[in-house]
Amino acid sequence: MDAVSQNYPVLEPERLYLLTAREAACYLRISLSTLYRLERDGQLSSLRMPGGHRRYTIQMLNACLSNEHQLIEPTVQ
Repeated sequence: MDAVSQNYPVLEPERLYLLTAREAACYLRISLSTLYRLERDGQLSSLRMPGGHRRYTIQMLNACLSNEHQLIEPTVQ
């Protein structure tokens, strides 16, 4: 299955869905290195699993998207 056309589950309020770094990058349509850079720069947070793997929630990713829109404001000249 193509990662870009992957269907994400319908979110239920009482369930917490965790996405891997690769799934999160596909959701945001960015590369893995960009995902890690956003986290390093403090624009995105992640959950760390006991083995050190990063996991992301849809809410975290949507918050990152809304922050990006606030950072890129058009300038009027």
